[in-house]
Amino acid sequence: MNKIAIVRCEHFNAAHRLQNKNWSDEKNKAIFGKCNNPNYHGHNYELEVKVIGPCDPETGYVIDTKILSDLIKQEILDRFDHKNLNLDTLEFKDLNPTAENIAITIYNLLRPAIEAKLELKIKLYETPRNYVEYPH
Repeated sequence: MNKIAIVRCEHFNAAHRLQNKNWSDEKNKAIFGKCNNPNYHGHNYELEVKVIGPCDPETGYVIDTKILSDLIKQEILDRFDHKNLNLDTLEFKDLNPTAENIAITIYNLLRPAIEAKLELKIKLYETPRNYVEYPH
């Protein structure tokens, strides 16, 4: 059966600071630059959640977009939107909230709720010119 992809686009705003707790302040500043601002900085993240699989012969859906939308709201938006990722979330208490780590975390939060027969891919835009994809 042919596979097709459905993509749900969402948006959230969050602040973060890139910091390796094992490094000196000088090394953190040298590696992370402005992203190491002690007072944090924010992004308007654009999120694309792609689910790939065959169309269900009865519904014509890969996944019901309402179900996917509700899942993203519950697991991602409610958790990360308008939050300081370093201070307000358990996921980034000890994990540097780089775009790469945020995308992997989003994948890991959504994957258990999506049927195993379906593929899941995450694309996260940190800026209009910078994005990450997981898995790749």
